[in-house]
Amino acid sequence: MNPITVTTTIHAPLQKVWEMWTSPDHIKAWCHASDDWTVGNVENNVYVGGRFLTNMRAVDGSMSFDFTGTYTEVLAQEKIVYLMDKAPEEERNRECIVIIKAISPSETSITESFTPESTNPIEMQGAGWQAILTNFKNYTEAN
Repeated sequence: MNPITVTTTIHAPLQKVWEMWTSPDHIKAWCHASDDWTVGNVENNVYVGGRFLTNMRAVDGSMSFDFTGTYTEVLAQEKIVYLMDKAPEEERNRECIVIIKAISPSETSITESFTPESTNPIEMQGAGWQAILTNFKNYTEAN
């Protein structure tokens, strides 16, 4: 399957964007696709071989899941590559590549390209990841 790519430009300097993207306290605040979802526990060890965990759950308590994986490449303030842990219905781990780039001293772009899963429609996956990226942009610019 071809990767899905989402992107945004944040009106914030590169160093701030990196901190907001990698800090568990900040991830808790922005890592959800809609207001009916929230984030519980977050662990994030941003180094090659390091693991991450983001517990995503419905606000009404009806469902939750852990988004987990392992970092395979980390270039601070530039690039992160990780493999998502394989879900039971998946044949292999899926990869995500995150490129973070300073456009100017006060603007930074983020582009995420990820291998889609086979359960949900491609359009839905792209929209969900774009919504999370938009939450990140809004949170970073407001803080």
